[in-house]
Amino acid sequence: MRRLSAFIQVSLDGFFTDAQGDFLWAHKNDPEFQAFVADNAQSGGELLFGRITYELMASYWPTPLARQQAPIVAERMNAMPKVVFSRTLEKATWNNTKLVKANLAAEVRQMKQAPGPDLAILGSGTIISQLAQERLIDEFQIVVNPIILGTGRTPFEGAKERLNLRLTKTRAFSNGNVLLCYEPTA
Repeated sequence: MRRLSAFIQVSLDGFFTDAQGDFLWAHKNDPEFQAFVADNAQSGGELLFGRITYELMASYWPTPLARQQAPIVAERMNAMPKVVFSRTLEKATWNNTKLVKANLAAEVRQMKQAPGPDLAILGSGTIISQLAQERLIDEFQIVVNPIILGTGRTPFEGAKERLNLRLTKTRAFSNGNVLLCYEPTA
């Protein structure tokens, strides 16, 4: 069975976007953290996005600027297979991207059962929230940034049930970011 991980950056007070939907505060020009992101990108897999994250990623990673600023990550992001879940998007034009308008949870269940590389959600808080409630996420990789936003959106907005997690790994970065990896408990 394919594993599904969710990678998301949050503020110290738990928001993945600020009140205006901005998340640029999470992107720092830091060599150690960028090396970690590049290593993560090299691990391969199939990427899952919601529409908003997909549109942001698709507007950046195929550009010359992305290839200049983060060549390894840009190469991997553009080459990896991607799935965007959206009821409103008409087409997905980014290289190796499939658009899925069907039921999110049912589609991800099928994807996890099918042969292939592991699956990873990048950002896409609404997708993370829905799939967490369906108990479909095998690992949560949460990067806590040393910033307090005060308001914004949490990646688990709309959660209706408690989901108990077990800490499996931590890593502190010199820029103040802390990676926390969790797996759901039985």
